[in-house]
Amino acid sequence: MPARNILLLPGDGIGIEIMAEAERVIAWLNARGAGFTVDRGLVGGSAYDAHGVAISEADMAKAHAADAVLFGAVGGPRWDKVPYDARPEAGLLRLRKDLGLFANLRPAICYPALASASSLRREVIEGLDILIVRELTGGVYFGQPKEIIDLGNGQKRGIDTQVYDTFEIERIARAAFDLARTRQKKVTSMEKRNVMKSGVLWNEVVTAIHKAEYPDVQLEHMLADAGGMQLVRWPKQFDVIVTDNLFGDMLSDVAAMLTGSLGMLPSASLGAADPVTGRRKALYEPVHGSAPDIAGKGIANPIAMIASLGMALRYSFDMIAEAELIDRAIAATLDSGVRTADIFSDGSTRVGTKEMGSAILAVLDTLAA
Repeated sequence: MPARNILLLPGDGIGIEIMAEAERVIAWLNARGAGFTVDRGLVGGSAYDAHGVAISEADMAKAHAADAVLFGAVGGPRWDKVPYDARPEAGLLRLRKDLGLFANLRPAICYPALASASSLRREVIEGLDILIVRELTGGVYFGQPKEIIDLGNGQKRGIDTQVYDTFEIERIARAAFDLARTRQKKVTSMEKRNVMKSGVLWNEVVTAIHKAEYPDVQLEHMLADAGGMQLVRWPKQFDVIVTDNLFGDMLSDVAAMLTGSLGMLPSASLGAADPVTGRRKALYEPVHGSAPDIAGKGIANPIAMIASLGMALRYSFDMIAEAELIDRAIAATLDSGVRTADIFSDGSTRVGTKEMGSAILAVLDTLAA
């Protein structure tokens, strides 16, 4: 059996509670011979409290050595005043950059049992299955210069720089087209070429890659602001959306809320395949944040965390059957009417974090019998 090493970085807030439920699923898989070994580390505010940085060098070394990193959530008002470079989010940004995790995959799937939980009409949202492919290590979040300049006379200037090179656009475009080939063979590329030079280059490069390598896949271009409008007008027109770091951050949260709750959706961040082993660095995390307002109350929804583990099974360990089993267990649990507070509706059964985890495990037992 190949090595199957997972590093768990629960982080802050509800990250700790939901990670515990993912650990229970890992234990369930190991009881059936999966052979996972688990290590743990600190990231975000918890790492700052322990080490004075958002992630320590020792835990970064663990991340480099792991076959997959499972990440909870970071941040909270407790760390609002820490130095900018040590803020909790800096730990996640460093993981993405140092591991070369350039492709962020964010599915937006509407489970049939939750179609009524969306703010949109059922006929608009039912059956939704979108995959947003976000470039993750370039663009305005990492471009230089990034600074605040004192201009004098009480005036300051904040500077963030949007930068993309051809190779960065090429590799994220290929990732999107490859994924589209496994789905409905349609890619929508979103940028702002009407006002941004980086958008002009993005459009040119995606078009060239499509023409040269993926003529079997349908490609359409859309301005990112129009894309946001279309996501809430008729989201089922999309299959795979590919976009840059900034627009991907915003559009993926819009798509997530179409399904009714940020607590439902996982994500995967993948690096380039090793030319010898084929192995990719990878990090898996729920789309939602640390939710400090409900942290410690035992009411957080663990589904996105458990589904993130499912994505790790699929993309890092080639355990497709097990990944699909987890997806089926989540859907069946929702069909039974079990709900955490964020997705509760009249007639359903309200449960807490541990109870939702137990319900999913019970269904896994039934499906695997």
